Amino acid sequence: PDRLTFALKKFIKETMGETFVTQPPYNMRATYMETSASTPVFFVLFPGVDPTPWVEELALSFDVSAARGNFVNISMGQGQEKPAEDVLERMSEQGGWVMLQNVHLMQSWLPTFERKLELCSETANPS
Repeated sequence: PDRLTFALKKFIKETMGETFVTQPPYNMRATYMETSASTPVFFVLFPGVDPTPWVEELALSFDVSAARGNFVNISMGQGQEKPAEDVLERMSEQGGWVMLQNVHLMQSWLPTFERKLELCSETANPS
């Protein structure tokens, strides 16, 4: 079994080409370019993976940052529902980025979150 994976990869590379066995690095900018102010981006992550530095680096390239007041990062947990909703509303009106982490921990809040995203997306500021 340990040789089978290697042999299959080698066979596919030789018959179909390198692009079929090599995954390009994740491109945050390309992902961003496929979105709009009305299109949220969700990351489903493996343990130990944190997209925060990628998001912050991309945000800075658009002059978006916590220091400028147009980027907010909230780690979701008990009592964070209302602050998250308030930030979503404010940023959708004023323009800015919101990063909510650990949303999976807030299962009972997800229907409210989904509705809030729908409402905010209707009038979202494109900046």
